[in-house]
Amino acid sequence: MAVEENKGILLETGTNEFEIVEFSIGSVNYGINVAKVREVITRTPVTEMPQAHPYVDGLFTLRGKAIPLVNLPRCLNMPSQGEPKNIIVTEINNYDIGFLVDSVSRIHRISWKNMEPAPEVGDQSRVVGIVKMQEKIILLLDFETIIAEINPEINAKLTTFDDAPMDMKAERSNVHVLCAEDSPLLRELLVNTLHESGYRFVRDFNNGQDAWNYLANNLKADAPVEDQVRVIISDIEMPQMDGHRLLKLVRNDSRFNGIPFILFSSLISEEMRHKGEELGADGQISKPEINQLIGLMDELIFGIKRDKEEQRFMRSCSLLLQGR
Repeated sequence: MAVEENKGILLETGTNEFEIVEFSIGSVNYGINVAKVREVITRTPVTEMPQAHPYVDGLFTLRGKAIPLVNLPRCLNMPSQGEPKNIIVTEINNYDIGFLVDSVSRIHRISWKNMEPAPEVGDQSRVVGIVKMQEKIILLLDFETIIAEINPEINAKLTTFDDAPMDMKAERSNVHVLCAEDSPLLRELLVNTLHESGYRFVRDFNNGQDAWNYLANNLKADAPVEDQVRVIISDIEMPQMDGHRLLKLVRNDSRFNGIPFILFSSLISEEMRHKGEELGADGQISKPEINQLIGLMDELIFGIKRDKEEQRFMRSCSLLLQGR
């Protein structure tokens, strides 16, 4: 399936729309954002890996590159109808990874407004939303959480940051941060890590629409905006309103267009970076690089930019204090 051709169409709009590749496992229909998909291929031979994660079948080769293959039916505990036929090759969080699925059907273009939060029925940590079509429901999976389960290094990067002097932590403690992130797991890790780094005031939302409603309707008119929201951190892929649409609204509103805006997403490809720059993002960091995010926040808020030598020195001091 030619996926690359469709990505450009989406990137040209910026109208709170996105495209999903629909695929099935058993009798259930699922979706993945086209922006995460490199291509779809037929099932190919796999080399098993010793001591691999239970969800990982092994490695397959695509144009000379070895890529891990996740058995999605096993991961979701969903029985397949026959032998799975397709592999969805993705690039998420700067990782190339394939997902084995029963079949891939088509691409849909929909508005983020039509994506609803998943009902709270059991453990919904792997489903971030649902899309109601005419005769079926498509479940949108949280692929970032699935990858984080398989590769603990991602969670480590979301919780590991360079220590800072007490005076810097004191300065951070007075800053009000607005955060929009739809993944419950990643949102909790992000907020907790920001708290630990000294950014104590973090108001978080699970979609761009709620974040925008707070900005537009809940800030005090008689107080400076920067005292209420000093920096905005936003994912790109979210229900109701995506990060690009939120960024566009912020930049087009004279009340908020001076607030530093950082896109923190697994979708920071070259094309997505260009889109963010066009819309006025002050910075774009690929998940899960929380240390880079905190460094950029310090730079945008306080004008502090650490060089690599200083970062290494601070990391060494932190490890010594922890007795490592």
